[in-house]
Amino acid sequence: MDSMEAPSPPFQSPSRSSQQLHFYLAVDRPQFKMETVVELLGVLGRRPWLPIVVCCSSRDELDAVCSSLSTLPYISLAALYSDLADRERTMVIEKFRQATINWNQQLNSVVEEGLEESETRKEENKSHLVVVTDVCLPLLSSGESSLSARVLINYELPTKKETYTRRITTCLASGSFFQKQTLFCSSNNVI
Repeated sequence: MDSMEAPSPPFQSPSRSSQQLHFYLAVDRPQFKMETVVELLGVLGRRPWLPIVVCCSSRDELDAVCSSLSTLPYISLAALYSDLADRERTMVIEKFRQATINWNQQLNSVVEEGLEESETRKEENKSHLVVVTDVCLPLLSSGESSLSARVLINYELPTKKETYTRRITTCLASGSFFQKQTLFCSSNNVI
């Protein structure tokens, strides 16, 4: 497995500097992709409340990813797909946004007060993961807001630059005080 890092220009905020990092993980065989994603989430998912989005190009990919990740005990998993009722979609998005708020509060507590991880129920401490197809990404042009994840994993790279850009703008938080990462796991060529 090859790994390349390409940092984007840093964003300067009044109190903290932030840098968006992009990683590409080249997986030489398709059967190793899922194993690689599970290993990544084995590391990332152990951070309490970490909001993570995995983007898939098709419903079949989404189902496979959800099936493989559903047994991870430290991750709260939800899926956004085209057959999901509007009410359920809204609940998934709101729960994920609440996880983002919890993540921000946790970071503020640790940074400002030097506190250790707060003692709350285990379910609340889980990282929150939404697996989504491109069709179901929020539409910023119609007033929906970004998912505001801290980590975006592209399970399969999209074939169009526009789709890739839409994934980043609708999934990642803007103006973050801390690092945002985009992780790629693909067996095909870069856009």
